[in-house]
Amino acid sequence: MKFDPDLFQQEPVLGIVRGVPDSHLQGVLDTARDAGLKFLEITLNTDNALRLIASASEYCGEALCIGAGTVLTRQQAEAAVTAGARFLVAPTLNEEVAAFCRERECPYFPGALTPTEIERAWNAGAAMVKVFPASQLGPQYFREIKGPFGNIPLMAVGGVTARNIPDYFASGASAVAIGGSVFSQSRMVNREYSKIHNDLKEILFAVKKFLNTIG
Repeated sequence: MKFDPDLFQQEPVLGIVRGVPDSHLQGVLDTARDAGLKFLEITLNTDNALRLIASASEYCGEALCIGAGTVLTRQQAEAAVTAGARFLVAPTLNEEVAAFCRERECPYFPGALTPTEIERAWNAGAAMVKVFPASQLGPQYFREIKGPFGNIPLMAVGGVTARNIPDYFASGASAVAIGGSVFSQSRMVNREYSKIHNDLKEILFAVKKFLNTIG
C-alpha cells in the first residue's frame, strides 16, 4: 500500500516493530491488519530489516502500508525505499535523508524534541514531526508547542497508551505511534498475538472515539 496522507489523517496510528524474528513476521502482520492498523514501520536496527520490509510490503499488498524506522543515513534511506518502504521514520533529523525524501516524494517523519529541532525538521520537509520521547514532557508540552507552531503536525511517540491518547490529541498531536509496549519482543517471540491484537484494538478505539467527538 502506498502512503496515503488522507488515510493517515483518518487513521493516525503508526505501529513500530523492532526485533521481529523472520519466522514470526507474518503472524505480526496478520495481527496488526486484523486489529485495524493501517501503517506500520519495521526499524532498520532489526536483524534482516531490509528483507523483512520487502517481504512485508509484498505480503500486505493494499492492506497495510509498510515503512522503515530508525533511518539514520541517506544510504539506509535509499536501501529501505528500494526494499519497498513507503515512508521513513527516524529518531532525529538527518538533512541528507530529508533531501532524499524530497527528491523521491517519500514521506519523512524525523524525530525532534525542542522548539528549534521541531522547526528545523519541519523546514527540512518533514511530513510530520515525531516528538520523541513524548513521555518525558507529556501532553501539556504539545499544547505549549502548538502555540508558536500551530501549522506543524506533531506525532507523539514514547509512552503513548489508550488512556493518555485523548490527552495527546486534545493538546495538539495529529498522530501517535505505538512500539514496544504493544509489539514487545516477548510477545512476538512467544506468538502472543492475542495480546498485541487486544492492545491495538483498544488504542485504535480510543483514537477513533476522540476523533469522532471533534469531527
